[in-house]
Amino acid sequence: MFKKIAAVSLSVIVSSGAIAGQKICTPIGGVAMPTFSPQTDGTIRITAALIGSVSAASGTITAQRETKSGLEMDLNHYFLNDSGGSFHTVDHADLTAVPGKNGNFMIEIDYSIEKGSTTGTLKGYEGSFKSYGLVDLNNMEGLVRYSGEICKS
Repeated sequence: MFKKIAAVSLSVIVSSGAIAGQKICTPIGGVAMPTFSPQTDGTIRITAALIGSVSAASGTITAQRETKSGLEMDLNHYFLNDSGGSFHTVDHADLTAVPGKNGNFMIEIDYSIEKGSTTGTLKGYEGSFKSYGLVDLNNMEGLVRYSGEICKS
């Protein structure tokens, strides 16, 4: 009897150790409806309600450059989920002007989670994800779809 219990206990310990070393990944995705607010310091604040893996985001456009096809932006975002998790990203966006629609752009953003910025239920997650959509800088609003996968070891 004792040998059987010891064997089961050892099996649980070995299994737990194997699980602890595995990479855990989770999909991230949904829709965001950002609004853009110019600030007195010259930056532009972004706030958004989100549907999907995260429920809210706030960010800042820290730099903006004109390109042949539209604009290029450096940004950062803070994302929050409904279960008490958060993370900070450092981002790059390419905006392509929509022909015949002055101030309207197709936007593509690459988000990279800043190491050590995750908290709560997202503690330890790393990685990157993308979004794409449309923004109307005349009305300072947009609609984007975000997706990807983030992981922790």
